[in-house]
Amino acid sequence: MVILYLNVLMIISKMPGCIAGKKWFTEPNMCFSNLPNKENQTLSKSKHSVRSELSDKDDDSSILPRLPDDVSKYCLALVPHSDLPAMAGVCKRWRCFIQSKEFIMVRKLAGLVEEWLFLLTADKEGKGSHWEVMDCEGQNRRSLPPMPGPTKAGFGVVVVNGKLLVMAGYSVIDGTATASAEVYQYNSCVNSWSRLSNMNVARYDFACAEVNGLVYAVGGNGVDGDSLSSVEVYDSETDKWTLIESLRRPRRGCFACGFEGKLYVMGGRSSFTIGNSKFVDVYNPERHSWCEMKNGCVMVTAHAVLGKKLFCMEWKNQRKLAIFNSEDNTWKMEPLPLTGSSSIGFRFGILDGKLLLFSLEEEPTCKTLLYDPNAAPGSEWQTSEIKPSGLCLCSVTVKA
Repeated sequence: MVILYLNVLMIISKMPGCIAGKKWFTEPNMCFSNLPNKENQTLSKSKHSVRSELSDKDDDSSILPRLPDDVSKYCLALVPHSDLPAMAGVCKRWRCFIQSKEFIMVRKLAGLVEEWLFLLTADKEGKGSHWEVMDCEGQNRRSLPPMPGPTKAGFGVVVVNGKLLVMAGYSVIDGTATASAEVYQYNSCVNSWSRLSNMNVARYDFACAEVNGLVYAVGGNGVDGDSLSSVEVYDSETDKWTLIESLRRPRRGCFACGFEGKLYVMGGRSSFTIGNSKFVDVYNPERHSWCEMKNGCVMVTAHAVLGKKLFCMEWKNQRKLAIFNSEDNTWKMEPLPLTGSSSIGFRFGILDGKLLLFSLEEEPTCKTLLYDPNAAPGSEWQTSEIKPSGLCLCSVTVKA
């Protein structure tokens, strides 16, 4: 397979219009030099970090013989996603590039980024869980390699630069629960897990989200079980967690999302409220400060962000979607079509710009509901054949 791809790449390098060191493709959609200035600037800004990743003993050699690296990188980006792990095994230089942020950027500019649905699914025997992946049509199901470290609960999951991050949580060993600060990353391009830097504070049942390429971890419970107000941010370029301004009040069991470059934290409980909190904490990274709103959701059992809208399901009402519009900070309720028992809850997933609602009951009559926010009025709801292999614990969408 690798030899076949090498032959194909060398054939590409000899095609008319492909000249080393110059504009190499005659087709506009295949030529970086024809890309908008903004995209060229974005690509060039990331090159310094990629060069540092590739600085090893093979640094003096080209990625592909007799081709400039820009052309070689584009050629590697054309390889189908399913064959990338094999390509990453050819040499250290290829593997470093395929794991880099620039690789995803090149694939995106080439229009080759694929969308995948990652689901954490409970095993049918009830003895554990595993990650499984489906493509944008809900097909080609496969399982991820087991995640390193002990089995955890209460962890956070977020996607950044096309990679899945699983953070913190707690594990029970010999009957004792221990909070963790460990962070693991799964890269689908090489089909493997890696260990990242630990968080500054061990925590579980906390809120987390990606905003402008940075990962935020907010509140939760600490090693002694007390609620936390601490907040930290992770930069994948430096592999470093940094503590930032804390919340005004400790908060646990909450969730977070990003809109218009700001971090929104809602739900859960606070030490300063009786019961569940309706306050929304909003962090502005430019001002490095928090403010608050008062019209949040409480006791949220599922949530997902689609475009500029947040979709929530509250424990007290499993038959309606609560939809938050970030443009005017308003909520509206959307009734769910009748399906199965009215007490059945759901987990959310997002695929192809649509919201999937996976039933928490594994009955034959319980189908996956699909909500299309862009459909004509009255046609938003459908059913889908996409289903996890077991009970869905959580899901995220990865583009790589």
